Amino acid sequence: MPLPLYLLALAAFAMGTSEFMLAGLLPDIASDLGVTIGTAGTLTTAFATGMIVGAPLMAGLARNRPGRSSLLGFVLVFAAAHVVGAVTPSFPVLLATRVVAALANAGFLAVALTTAATLVAPDKKGRALAVLLSGTTLAVIAGVPGGSVLGALLGWRATFWAVAALCLPAAIGVLTRIPALPAQQGADGGPALRAELARLTSPRLLLVMLLGALVNAATFASFTFLAPVVTGTAELGELWVPVTLVLFGVGAYAGVAVAGRLSDRHPGPVVAVGGPLLLIGWPALAVLAHRPVALLTLVFVLGALSFALGGTLIARVLYEAAGAPTMAGSYATAALNVGAAAGPLVAATTLGTAAGDLGPLWASGLLVLVALLVAVPLRGVITADRSSEVLR
Repeated sequence: MPLPLYLLALAAFAMGTSEFMLAGLLPDIASDLGVTIGTAGTLTTAFATGMIVGAPLMAGLARNRPGRSSLLGFVLVFAAAHVVGAVTPSFPVLLATRVVAALANAGFLAVALTTAATLVAPDKKGRALAVLLSGTTLAVIAGVPGGSVLGALLGWRATFWAVAALCLPAAIGVLTRIPALPAQQGADGGPALRAELARLTSPRLLLVMLLGALVNAATFASFTFLAPVVTGTAELGELWVPVTLVLFGVGAYAGVAVAGRLSDRHPGPVVAVGGPLLLIGWPALAVLAHRPVALLTLVFVLGALSFALGGTLIARVLYEAAGAPTMAGSYATAALNVGAAAGPLVAATTLGTAAGDLGPLWASGLLVLVALLVAVPLRGVITADRSSEVLR
């Protein structure tokens, strides 16, 4: 894989760290800025909403600009938003910076996914996506726990400064190593924006977007609420929470790496094996969560399966949206983040039920079941080798 892909992954690492780091910082933010934890929690909602809206919006605005300048601009805006967030004493301003950061993140991912596909052969989009997503999975492994430790030692603002600092080498890498590609659409006779948006009427594209969103919703439904399971059901100490999150992240990285080599030519086996195993795995975790060894083992396995299946489905989005070269990345980004926003909301409704802290795990199993019920009768759409069509 070409070096520029790994530079894009570095930026994805910084942005992924920012997206997930608030889980361990909300109490300190609430105390420092004089708001309730519930109010502070709207920072997460604002970021997710900005990602969903920002993916197609930012991709549309950037389509007439060269890919490198768009990527650089998004990284710099993202860094600036964190600098402002690090120094502001105002919660509304901090909330606004999260929206701006989410818009920049969404725009970056939308353009980066499209750029990544142009850096490799047409039948290697899945592997390129795997490299890019590795930045996000590494954020779960190292960035989020590291941010929590930094926040505990130096305060939550130090974590914002650290994310801004991570953006600098990423910006330099984009400026010096990403090829100076021409504007994504223009005089080269590429499709008009209306034609690219019309791809959203394709049933095949909508199906893989829906399935990607459902699988990602299942992933984030449980990932968001793992801490109470670790400290409550499993009766482990608080120090085991970052250990569990790291295990999930290591599994996710492994899943993305393996699926990236299969999703281009052989997506069928990934879906056929990963889907049923996830359907069994999430309820199994709910049943066995009181056993620490089983909990830690299953967290690793489920992280691998979730990102292997989710990454494969998102790769299919890129293939099905091949007729929308400048907007395809935004469709994949939107699918990912609809799931990331919806999953925790679904999971939260189960916390007040008899299932208690284990409710999100059952909710994840239900979301996977829905995905499989949709996918099974239409499995030919998912497993079809679209790369040959792209090559023609």
